[in-house]
Amino acid sequence: MNYYSLKGNSPTVDFQTAAITGQAPDGGLYFPETIPQFSVDFRHTFRQMSKVELAVEVMRPYVGESIPDDHLRRICADAIGFEFPLVPVADGIAALELFHGPTLAFKDVGARFMSRCLGYFARQGNTPPVTVLVATSGDTGGAVASGFLGVEGVEVVILYPSGKVSPVQEQQLTTLGQNITALEISGTFDDCQALVKQAFQDKQLTERLFLTSANSINVARWLPQQLYYCLALQQWSAEAAPPVVAVPSGNFGNLCAGLLARASGLPVGHFIAACNANDPVPSYFRSGQYAAQTAVPTISNAMDVGNPSNFVRILELFNNDFSRLQTALSADTVSDNGTRATIGQVWQEHHYLLDPHGAVAYTALRRYLDQHPAEKGFFLATAHPVKFPDVVEEITGQPVPLPEAVRYLQGRKKQAVPLAVDYAALQDFLLQRSR
Repeated sequence: MNYYSLKGNSPTVDFQTAAITGQAPDGGLYFPETIPQFSVDFRHTFRQMSKVELAVEVMRPYVGESIPDDHLRRICADAIGFEFPLVPVADGIAALELFHGPTLAFKDVGARFMSRCLGYFARQGNTPPVTVLVATSGDTGGAVASGFLGVEGVEVVILYPSGKVSPVQEQQLTTLGQNITALEISGTFDDCQALVKQAFQDKQLTERLFLTSANSINVARWLPQQLYYCLALQQWSAEAAPPVVAVPSGNFGNLCAGLLARASGLPVGHFIAACNANDPVPSYFRSGQYAAQTAVPTISNAMDVGNPSNFVRILELFNNDFSRLQTALSADTVSDNGTRATIGQVWQEHHYLLDPHGAVAYTALRRYLDQHPAEKGFFLATAHPVKFPDVVEEITGQPVPLPEAVRYLQGRKKQAVPLAVDYAALQDFLLQRSR
């Protein structure tokens, strides 16, 4: 499998090069030259496969010859070594719980897959020392920090917006030390992301440091997210109609991966992009004109993205055909008030505890099913409610028990470098590390 730049001004590369470099030299995102198609046999038997067998079958075409099957099997086993239960919540609605990994967020899969791929390449002597430079709106930072902690030959620098991530999220990305450095940026996630993108285009910097990204712009982070949907469909009745799937959407990598799996033949009926007040994509669906927004803070902070990077991949998947896109995807906007109301209602009526991101997706799915009563579906519960205690506990009146996965973080010292929204300051910081 080769990958091309969506800007069209860079040569095609294999999976290893795309994973190591993150972005193409022209600043474009990499996209697979072909969309693998699931065989008829796979579609008949995937529900009976083990999780690891399923993962290897899905990922093998994308990895190509960059990683041998025995190593790919170990990488997949590490990436999905926890549960992904599809839990009934309400009539016709289930939750795909993606928060049972080490950092209690869906991004554990992609971060662990990518870190182990880079670790494999480093052990083969195929890469120089790598600096992973990543912006986070919440969960990416913790997942990347955990996934890359102690990986030889890899240094990680995480930019996060000061005061705009939850306490548990901040603990997960600022307390590990070793090869993990956190930069606390006095701005928004979009500011963090813009700084990271500028760094990748800085020839002075890239001549001194071998940079790559662990955001979902990186194919090794983005592509494994297809596995969520495959694992969910293993648990969805083969006799039932294909489900409607609502995805809480910020940078749109997760949703794009689901649409990619659908394009490969996974039996999914329809997708919903569930957004908070940061809704350039729902606005696009309403008007037919796409325009980036300035991000505003919400209680579903990991989705506070005003210019989602991966939407260009979704457009590419549908050949920039708006009418084709509308057949597979719709989009909805959910306010903070609506999010709070849903958390309270679902807790009272079904005794199921939603985090704000899952609540946005639940709300969008509920609205869609109200208009299509013959259909059923599931939403992605992408983070554990413990990451948002102020919001959840105020609404339910109940404390959220602290899972063992984050209990060890309590009392650990925060290690973060404050930095202004100033590219010169970021450049100087990174150049100092290269000396």
